[in-house]
Amino acid sequence: MHSLSRCGYVFTSHLDRILASKAKQSSIFGSILGILSFVLLIWAVEIFNYIFGHPFSNLGIFPRNAWGLPGILFAPFIHHGFEHTITNSISLILLGILISFKNHRIIFKVSLFIIIVGGLGVWIFGRPASHIGASGLIFGYFGFLVARGWYVRDFGSIAISIVTIILYGGMIFGIFPGQSYISWEAHLFGFFAGLLSARIFR
Repeated sequence: MHSLSRCGYVFTSHLDRILASKAKQSSIFGSILGILSFVLLIWAVEIFNYIFGHPFSNLGIFPRNAWGLPGILFAPFIHHGFEHTITNSISLILLGILISFKNHRIIFKVSLFIIIVGGLGVWIFGRPASHIGASGLIFGYFGFLVARGWYVRDFGSIAISIVTIILYGGMIFGIFPGQSYISWEAHLFGFFAGLLSARIFR
């Protein structure tokens, strides 16, 4: 009887581990699907913009103007052309997957936090221009991934931080003023929003 009970316990424990693993894989897949859907929406907006003469280009962040506030939410979906869209799409997917790999539940909270907090920073302190593109969110993902290794300090988080720095470490120079047509403000405030999100959502 004791042997049967032990066998039953081992079997149910093993089954629980399998189910938990499958549930986690399903959740990670759902997070990645959400990232891909976000990128597809960006492409839909860009194609519509291209066909109809860029009607959405005026929906960016216009600093210190009340009518520019909605751009905080709209700006990440609007880009300057297909080259800009391709570059940001690749980075969004790769960095988004790195975030989901360690903690699949957090990607949507982090994304919304970076968009709002980083966007507000641009609206308050940015140059008087239209700030568009998902670059602020990308820099936020970069800041989050780098800082999470410091705050969480487990092997997985530290390893992902190192991989992020190796792949995207050169991005840090993008937070400084450069070409006039690039919103370094979005990069800067997105990056700081990512660092802060790593602290809040640790």
